[in-house]
Amino acid sequence: MAKIITTAIVADIRNKLNGSVFSKNRYGSYVRTKVSPVNPQTTAQQAVRQRLGNNSSAWRGLTDAQRLSWINAAPNFPFTDIFGNSQTLSGQALYVKLNNNIIMAGGSAMSTAPTPIGISSMVVTGLVSDVSSTTVTLTISVATVPVGFALAVFATPQITAGRNYVTNRYRYLGNFTATANDVTLYTSYVAKFGAIVAGMKIFVKAFLISTTTGQAGVPSSAVATVTA
Repeated sequence: MAKIITTAIVADIRNKLNGSVFSKNRYGSYVRTKVSPVNPQTTAQQAVRQRLGNNSSAWRGLTDAQRLSWINAAPNFPFTDIFGNSQTLSGQALYVKLNNNIIMAGGSAMSTAPTPIGISSMVVTGLVSDVSSTTVTLTISVATVPVGFALAVFATPQITAGRNYVTNRYRYLGNFTATANDVTLYTSYVAKFGAIVAGMKIFVKAFLISTTTGQAGVPSSAVATVTA
């Protein structure tokens, strides 16, 4: 569904409308033909869909008081939309969002809305990938993952050197620990995407998720060219 900001005509338009996709890059707004990728129906995809479906169904099983807690809490969990404007989710959407996050982080689903907490600061500061040393290592700004949080990491398959648009290529790699600012990804990366190849690029993004509220931090990313 396309989202539109109007003035006298149209100030901005994003997302899909019929056979077209509207977006914006550093050169301005553009439109391209919508291409539907092949759906491989992977185990990981099915798990995500199952989690979304379970949480959507569970909303109907809440008591009136529990649902009201999510409706009342929604203004306390604003989000920024595709245009950069602050928005408020519905109570049901907030329930599904936070419970999806908390389950992904290894926590338990919540029936009553939590009280928002401050999210620890964490940014990705580097990524190294090397064939000879069998390394895919992410460096983050904190020495270890803070207590009460999980570090969720997403990565792309290996991309050819000239390609930089990878927004739709990220796949969930898992939750990881850190030692002296380093997060070791090699084993998990190869298990998901196959052996690394010199000259290819790997994109990784990561963010913290509270294991008590399901709140997620701002994603931070890095890219590395695989060395020999």
